Amino acid sequence: MTTVQPIPLLTSGSLAPAALARPSGTFAMIAMDQRESLRAMMARHSAGAPVTDDAMVAFKLSVARELGPLASAFLIDREYGYDRVVGERLLPADCALVLAADALDQPGGVVADTDLDEQVDPGQARLDGAVALKLLVVWRRDALREQRVELAARFVARCREAGLASVLEPVTRPTPEEEAAGTFDLNDSIVEAARELAPLGPSLYKCQVPDRGVGPVSHLARQAERIDAVVDCPWVVLSQGVDPQDFPQAVEAVCRAGASGFLAGRALWTDALASADPLPVLRGASADRLRELGGIVDRFGRPWEQARAATKSGGAA
Repeated sequence: MTTVQPIPLLTSGSLAPAALARPSGTFAMIAMDQRESLRAMMARHSAGAPVTDDAMVAFKLSVARELGPLASAFLIDREYGYDRVVGERLLPADCALVLAADALDQPGGVVADTDLDEQVDPGQARLDGAVALKLLVVWRRDALREQRVELAARFVARCREAGLASVLEPVTRPTPEEEAAGTFDLNDSIVEAARELAPLGPSLYKCQVPDRGVGPVSHLARQAERIDAVVDCPWVVLSQGVDPQDFPQAVEAVCRAGASGFLAGRALWTDALASADPLPVLRGASADRLRELGGIVDRFGRPWEQARAATKSGGAA
């Protein structure tokens, strides 16, 4: 049986994300918890053949084997591959296991909304060797904002009670009215969501890259400083919506502004989906990019120990 080690507390009472970090105190983590969105991505390269569950699991396990040794943590969902990753001990000791705890409302491959997955047992996940759970929250300026805050609060509390770190991942989307009127501003919504959800006390806050990573490092860093001003815990970025070629520069920019790294999927392994055999790409271009990104977060990222509530101004963006 896996020996469960205690995770130290942050001053806020949240569990510290120490087990997810590199020796530098920063984060270079792989997201492999995509479900129907992964199926849709794989289908674009399947010449019309249906993408089976087994094919999705096989790809996720390949990513775990090839990229896990280069990452500080690996995120996966319970439906497609988690049991194999645990049972076959695919991750090295210095790559922490994170389990997705979100149930996805995902028509057509796009996540419309989320809830807590009641089939995820935090206590069992901890016995399996997981050190953290992750919750995706689709954030909008609509009538459900209070419900989403309550959902995120329940998630953070559930993790704390189980002795697991919590990774809270709000992804902002326009309301139909904002989309129709063209009034949605991504950067403003990222900051507004962070101001609303980060005070709930997650161990790690995960958000989008400002401007989808397009623009000079100096500009992206100024936009990311607005996030840093309202987040009082360590924070990282995801890669969805960012061109893989732009992601290293985007990570440098947000780290210069106070971020501690990334938890990314598409920027690392998307190219491998186009190959009948993904292994050469995963071992080549994907591994090279992950090494590059690890160097960037080590050089520019803020170590998680420095990202505590007592060190933040808490001012408005």
